[in-house]
Amino acid sequence: MNIPIWNGSSSFQPGDTPFGFYDNDIQFQTDADKFAKFAAQRLGYPLTEIELQDINFYTALEDAVTTYGNELYAYQIADNLLSFQGNPTTIGTANGELVQENLSNIVLLSNQYGTEAGVGGTVTYHTGSITLNAGVQNYDMNAWAVANNIQGRIEIRRIFYESPPAITRYFDPYAGTGVGMMQMLDSFGWGSYSPAINFMLMPVNYDLQKIQAIEFNDQIRKSQYTFELVNNQLRVFPIPTNLKYLRFEYMILDEKNQPYVDRNGRDIITNTSNVPYENPNYTRINSIGRSWIFEYALAIAKEMLGYVRGKYSQIPIPGSEITLNQSDLITAATSEKQALIERLRAYLDSTSRKALLEKKAAESEAQRQTITNIPMTIYIG
Repeated sequence: MNIPIWNGSSSFQPGDTPFGFYDNDIQFQTDADKFAKFAAQRLGYPLTEIELQDINFYTALEDAVTTYGNELYAYQIADNLLSFQGNPTTIGTANGELVQENLSNIVLLSNQYGTEAGVGGTVTYHTGSITLNAGVQNYDMNAWAVANNIQGRIEIRRIFYESPPAITRYFDPYAGTGVGMMQMLDSFGWGSYSPAINFMLMPVNYDLQKIQAIEFNDQIRKSQYTFELVNNQLRVFPIPTNLKYLRFEYMILDEKNQPYVDRNGRDIITNTSNVPYENPNYTRINSIGRSWIFEYALAIAKEMLGYVRGKYSQIPIPGSEITLNQSDLITAATSEKQALIERLRAYLDSTSRKALLEKKAAESEAQRQTITNIPMTIYIG
């Protein structure tokens, strides 16, 4: 059989790898031939023949570099996805960039609470009004929406049907008594709220108690202006006696329940698949990363050699046969690849933002405990 074997030398040229991700990188070009020699010798050359060609070693190296980049950037994305989401995909590659945290998505989440509380949010508050008819106490707000050609269901959020503020009925008991009176009300912008002529400036708590007393009086002794809203069915109290307009605010539920953020025509980062990380720059990978890459590429080359030898499991020789070690190579390669991936992930776990902060906190606590054990000198003056 004419089985291709390693001839002991190689000369890498751009285009020798399947994808060409790193072919134009000068450092990759240099390391490709060095790795081919390294891998062949680790597999037994020249004591045994290696049924691989230089392009097989190049392929293994390219695969290992890409795998390293995928694992590395997967952890970067996991640590920073909240900072990436919502940004345009055109922000440029994240390779080599120091990613800073931002609160954009935290604020986006909190906006929903603002919507429910009526203090902000992302849903538009619409306004409307109805005519209160004399003697009519109940009003169907859903019917009002249909009559006004509003598409979709509505949710009434606020109704402006309240009694006049208590300050409009605040009569200063000291007005006209001549006990240190000053015309102070206008200076506070209250002049149009009361018919009193003169006012003596009292402590603020006095004003609050008087206003509270007026409100309690209206609530307990009088039929207070109020309303009841159940399932957009409005009941007003007291029963209207003349024609009035009632204003209210509402949301359209289709707008409130819209799950998608308005992109304004932009392509934005939505998940891990479109975070702008690219294949790593091989030249910038340090010696720690390259050591892992060489080991992983060697495991891939070993796996390829195992599959090749599986095709030629037995080679006839004069008077006998040679059985090749296919199963041993594949088993060892599979185990080594898995161990290398687990080692890399453990290392990346230990350098995640959470792990680094926990380590820093532990160091600070250890320092504090150490300092507390230092004897404190007492000085007597």
